[in-house]
Formats: sequence, C-alpha cells, structure tokens
Amino acid sequence: MWPIDAEFHTHGWRERLLASCEGQPPIVTAVVHPCDAVSLQSAVEAASRGLITPILVGPEAKIRAAAAAAGADISAFRLEPTLHSHAAAARGVALVRAGEAQLLMKGSLHTDELMEEVMAADTGLRTARRISHVYIMDVPRYPRMLFITDAAINIAPSLEDKRDIVQNAIDLAHVMGLERPRVAILSAVETVNSKLQSTLDAAALCKMADRGQITGGLLDGPLAFDNAISPEAAEDKGIVSPVAGRADILVAPDLVAGNILAKQLTFLAGADAAGVVVGARVPIILTSRADSEMARIASCAVAVLMVRAAQASAARSSV
Repeated sequence: MWPIDAEFHTHGWRERLLASCEGQPPIVTAVVHPCDAVSLQSAVEAASRGLITPILVGPEAKIRAAAAAAGADISAFRLEPTLHSHAAAARGVALVRAGEAQLLMKGSLHTDELMEEVMAADTGLRTARRISHVYIMDVPRYPRMLFITDAAINIAPSLEDKRDIVQNAIDLAHVMGLERPRVAILSAVETVNSKLQSTLDAAALCKMADRGQITGGLLDGPLAFDNAISPEAAEDKGIVSPVAGRADILVAPDLVAGNILAKQLTFLAGADAAGVVVGARVPIILTSRADSEMARIASCAVAVLMVRAAQASAARSSV
C-alpha cells in the first residue's frame, strides 16, 4: 500500500492534453442552457483557449444575465434563443443532427433533461452502442490516469449494457494514448459467486473479451477495488493477472457504486477529473457546479480530442 506521507502529485496528462489541442481549429459546440455564471464562463473560457466555438442555446435574457454576472463578453458567439431548458436541449440536439455543431455541452439544466433529448429514438443522437459516461481522473497517489465508468448515465446496466460501457471506455482510452488499457471489472470480491450478480457479469465480460466481443483492452474480473489498484493487495490475495494492481479502467457494477467511487476520490483523495459522455453520435460534455475550472476545461479538451480522432479516422477510411 502507499505510505501515509506519500507525496501528492499530478500526472500532467491534462496539461499535455491541452497542449495537444493548441494550434488546432476550434470545434463548434452547442452549449445547452448556459444560464448561470459558472456554465456560461466555462464555455467562454473554453473558447478563449481555442478549444470550442460556442453556440449558446437557451432563453436569451437568462443567458445575457449570466454573462453579465460572469463579466463575460459573448458578443462574438451565436445565440440560439429558446423559451426554456427543455426546448434548449431539443434545439442543441437538433443543431448536432443538422451538422451545425460537432459537440454538445451541458449548461445549467439537469442531466436527465438533456439526456432525454439525446436518447430520443427518432430525434436524438443514439447509435447502436449504449451511451455511457467516463471519468478520467488524476488521483494523486495513483501512478497513472484512471478511467471510471459508469458513474452518471446507466443506473443498473445489464450485461449487454456493460459490454458497451466497457468498449466505450476502451475506445476513449485509445484516444487518450493507451494502446491496450487494463480493465478491472469491479465487485465486492474477486471470486465468482452465484449470489452476487456483479461477479457473474464480470466473468461473462472477460469471456466476451476472449471471444472478440470486446476488443482493444485487457480485461479481468471480478476484482475488488483494493486488488484492482494495489499490487500489494493483489499479491496478498494470490491474484496473478496483468490487470490486478495496475488497472487503467475501473468498471463499476452500477451507477451508485461508480458515482460514490468517483466522488470519494475527488473529495477525500484530492483527485481532479474530466468527464465525457460517449457512445452517442458526438461526445457530450457534462460538468458540475462542484467541478474545478481545470476539470471543466479538461472535459472540453477530451471531447475535442475525440472529435478530431473521429475525423481523422473518417478521413483514413475515405482514402
């Protein structure tokens, strides 16, 4: 285990991420209902760093009031007026579907209100893949960046849902530069127990990877949290695995577990994070009022990197 007095540090991936975005054209982003100072300022700051070109979508009077409260100049930005937050969510999704925006960014509306429009069968942004959320965390006492999924979208995912959740996280890890990320499927124990569904799902997911139903990563599970991230804990339990003790991706059994894990790392372990919704037609930037400014900007940068990776892949496919 890490010593109590282990030095807190940052791994620098956010700074490298932002540096990789410098000099590149900004990505047009529909910012949905930026009607408080924090969400409006987040969009303005991302624009000032050259990451995005915002389209501000929502009630015009509220957006302008938020800009005044934030001391932000929005005169250069396109403003799409709507009557209320639900209409703003629908309009933001419509802008993406029409090709006028390549990213979607949440403002000061509830996540479920935005995701209702994103997941609408006929007018939303769904693909064949299950939509999920991934945190990329900078945990001071962990020696690498750590992906946690799903802590925001899927409440009680089925085995089929978890397959997509895992694949989404692996694909994002590839974009972030990990060629073959190590994926730990979490449960309360590291042995399969017929009375504990999360252990059965973990075992099935590992076999799905063996059969090529999940690709691009190394999977192991079930693993308890300690032996997923601590080499000493894994050794003590006699677990021999290329994943145990060195996980890059932690897959939670359900939303409650994932959400608690991510937040305790943030508020008790001093971690900072970026977060993005994946599996839709475009990445979706979800931020919280509790997020630091760096976390908000890093979330934008991750989404921008995903768009550029998709564009590069499409260009290669067309050759």
